[in-house]
Amino acid sequence: MSESSRLIARRSSGADGLPYLLFVPRQAVAAERTTPPYLLFLHGAGERGHDLALVRQHGPPRLIGEGMELPFVVVAPQCPPDQRWSTQALLALLDETTHEQRVDPDRVFVTGISMGGFATWALAIAAPERFAAIVPICGGGDPRAVCRIGRLPVWAFHGARDDVVPLARSQEMVEALRGCGGDVRFTVYPEAGHDSWTPTYANPELFDWLLAQRRPPAPDHT
Repeated sequence: MSESSRLIARRSSGADGLPYLLFVPRQAVAAERTTPPYLLFLHGAGERGHDLALVRQHGPPRLIGEGMELPFVVVAPQCPPDQRWSTQALLALLDETTHEQRVDPDRVFVTGISMGGFATWALAIAAPERFAAIVPICGGGDPRAVCRIGRLPVWAFHGARDDVVPLARSQEMVEALRGCGGDVRFTVYPEAGHDSWTPTYANPELFDWLLAQRRPPAPDHT
């Protein structure tokens, strides 16, 4: 079986159902009682449409297609044409796929590029309790709301020469998060343009960092 054929095409249920690619690591298939971490990947505007082959072009789906055995259950949905990512639809997809797949609920991660980077910030802000860490790449969001994820580990990436999404969009999120004591790392590639995702996903340190993160216990209000 080729690695690309291990990306299984599926569609989530419901009115807001999204087509998506699913990857299950070999060790999870071989040992039914294992609970691997879960990684949600959100593509950029150029991969919207009705052809899941577009989603294979970048990020974790591309790495898997090239033969990398990522240690995550990977879910990579496709946004409909001419739309933006819907937080409601993504949370429904997250609910459905984490229920269907045997994953570790304390190691659920989301990462995305460009439009998906914006959605990564927005999804975490909407439901910070769902995630163990996030990796937004060349994205941005609402810095006024970012303190909602003050307890959530974040590693953000951006190219200094990005002429599609200005570096300032990530900077304002990172600075606001640091201002409320957030746990955030920020990598800026001095010579990179909009494509800051290729070097990011090519760096094994990123996946090692993700694997080291776990969702913190819920605060005790008793």
